[in-house]
Amino acid sequence: MRDFQRLLRDLPPAAVDLTTIAVAVIAALLLHAVAFRVLRRFAARTPGSVDDTYVDHAWRPMRWILVAMALASVRRPLRLPDRWDDLWTQGAGLIVPLLMGWFAIAMIRASVTAIEIATDITVADNLRARRRRTRSAILGRIAIIAIGFITVCLMLLSIPSIRSIGVTLMASAGLAGLAVGAAAQPALKNIIAGVQMAFTEPIRIDDVVIIENEWGRIEEIRLTYVVVRLWDERRLVVPVSKFLESSFQNWTRTTSGLLGSAFFWLDPTVNIPRLRAKFEELVQADPLWDGRAHVLQVTDTKPDAIEVRILATASDAARAFDLRCSLREGMLAYIRDEMPEALPKRRLVMEDATNSPP
Repeated sequence: MRDFQRLLRDLPPAAVDLTTIAVAVIAALLLHAVAFRVLRRFAARTPGSVDDTYVDHAWRPMRWILVAMALASVRRPLRLPDRWDDLWTQGAGLIVPLLMGWFAIAMIRASVTAIEIATDITVADNLRARRRRTRSAILGRIAIIAIGFITVCLMLLSIPSIRSIGVTLMASAGLAGLAVGAAAQPALKNIIAGVQMAFTEPIRIDDVVIIENEWGRIEEIRLTYVVVRLWDERRLVVPVSKFLESSFQNWTRTTSGLLGSAFFWLDPTVNIPRLRAKFEELVQADPLWDGRAHVLQVTDTKPDAIEVRILATASDAARAFDLRCSLREGMLAYIRDEMPEALPKRRLVMEDATNSPP
């Protein structure tokens, strides 16, 4: 032990400082590895994966936070020149807000992910789950932007030269604010619309909408734009402000249940009760029907044909579309095989020219 102490005294100050820093960093990394190994084991034993999400998101920022804390703890014993001491202080003023902001953003993302895990939108009645997921996604992005802005401001204010410039700019912020506001008006408009959408909720995640004559589901809601997944797997990117300023169809605004319809043009002499009986048979046997309502009605007449409409309810838009197709195919097959006389016909009356009066 005395030999080791003598060796340390004989080393140059720079070597002692580097050794101290290296030992502190290694100790912090070992502490991080052991602590998160224990946390992962505890999280793996608990039901669900919410706590695993928080551990995964906290792993990387906490690693560097522990390193920064270790370096701060050995700051006093170090014999740094004044120049390096000033650099250390300025570096700490930049790194500490950065690490704190990083950790806060990681926790917000973990919270959003945890809400996504806890809310299942694949069930039939998913209105509450879609509301929670939409609000968490939008408010989470707002919080991330706010924390990022505050972090950058704290980092810049830690630099004395920039701090004095900031005071000068604050004195002349009137004209600068007007200029920046005019230039950024479209972006600010969409951001404000995104904040408004989080509370008014004209759309939610997984809503079925028709916008710009396209049918699709809301896949992602950002602060400035919305991604709509169309029926053929294309993606339609729409500015957020369009959902607040223009009309569009939202098929799942209050409930996911829908009423599907199909139309047939048939001969006026068709046996409607017989057709209605077959329709009820098809509906009762179809698993896509949710049991709420079904009806067959004559909704229009023309000289050569009548319009027959069938209606049936389903639990969501996808099932309603498939139910319409299934019932349409079943009715057409029945009419073709069992009631061919029901198909529309054009009738012509031919008069005998020999029997016509002169």
